[in-house]
Amino acid sequence: MRHNDILKLIKTDTTYDELGNPIKTKTPRTVFVNKMSVGLKEFYEASAKGMKPEQQFALHAFEYDGEKLVEYKGVTYKVTRVSEKGERVQIVCERVIGDG
Repeated sequence: MRHNDILKLIKTDTTYDELGNPIKTKTPRTVFVNKMSVGLKEFYEASAKGMKPEQQFALHAFEYDGEKLVEYKGVTYKVTRVSEKGERVQIVCERVIGDG
C-alpha cells in the first residue's frame, strides 16, 4: 500500500510553572499516510453519539505513538478512534473547533 499523503501527528506534553499553572507544548512530526473515506455505517453510528468523524487515515503501526491530535492540510483534527490491523493502524478523526 503506497502512502502518498502527509499527516502531522501532534504530541502534547504538559509541564507546570512555578505557580502550578499548566503549560502545554505541542510537538508535531510528519508521517506518510493513506487518506481513506469514513464509512457510512461508522459515520451514522458516531453521529448518533454526537461525534462528527470527517477523516480516516491508515499508517504504519510503528509510526503511531498514541497521539490525540493530527494536522492534515492545515486543519487540526482530534483522533476519536484507533484500529490496529497487524502492521497498520487506522485512525478516525474529527475537526477541532476552537484552540483544541
